[in-house]
Amino acid sequence: MGVMSWEPVTWERLVPALAERIAGTGTADGGTRVRVALDGAPAAGPDVLAGRLAEELRLRGRPSVTVGTRGFLRPASLRYEFGKQDADAYYDGWQDTSALWREVFNPLDPGGSGTVLPDLWDPVTDRATRSPRVPLEPGGVLLLHGPFLLGHWFPFDLTVHLRLTPAALARRTAPTDHWTLPAYTRYTTETTPESTADITIRTDNPHHPAWNFGQGEGSWRPQP
Repeated sequence: MGVMSWEPVTWERLVPALAERIAGTGTADGGTRVRVALDGAPAAGPDVLAGRLAEELRLRGRPSVTVGTRGFLRPASLRYEFGKQDADAYYDGWQDTSALWREVFNPLDPGGSGTVLPDLWDPVTDRATRSPRVPLEPGGVLLLHGPFLLGHWFPFDLTVHLRLTPAALARRTAPTDHWTLPAYTRYTTETTPESTADITIRTDNPHHPAWNFGQGEGSWRPQP
């Protein structure tokens, strides 16, 4: 991968510009609902960005459903099969990807019900959440946020990666969760999210982000 070109940006400009990009994104399978990945470690704040985008899309008349992967973790008996601090299990064994396919993506397929389950499992109580399904109108947007979203063949129409350098990730991750850091190193090595994602946002300094939105001819550029 070549050297990436980063453009400094404010969140006040970034969020509306990203909402504009989402609003102009079509679906790869001919469906009517756009599926967006907000991929990043919890320390990068993908959940915060999802909330801000949902509000911006609402102002533009585009309904959305926000779903976090934390609501689709596997039961503790499966997550902790190799111990409570196993980085490899955290990387490839904690998320219930089958449930995400079944409860989030499949209903948004052409001809699907259009109703999404916002969460399935509460990792604190280790019980099913029993949340009601949420309808997503035609033309609506799914905002799925969480770590390790790329590389599962999920049918995203737009992918956004929130990048942290290893030093920034360690600095902004609680010491009790430092055991997870090797999982993010492995993800970066195996999935190369910076080159895989359509848009990458650098969040080392949460108050001064920068982004990269493609280098190819004809690639999208936000309005000044």
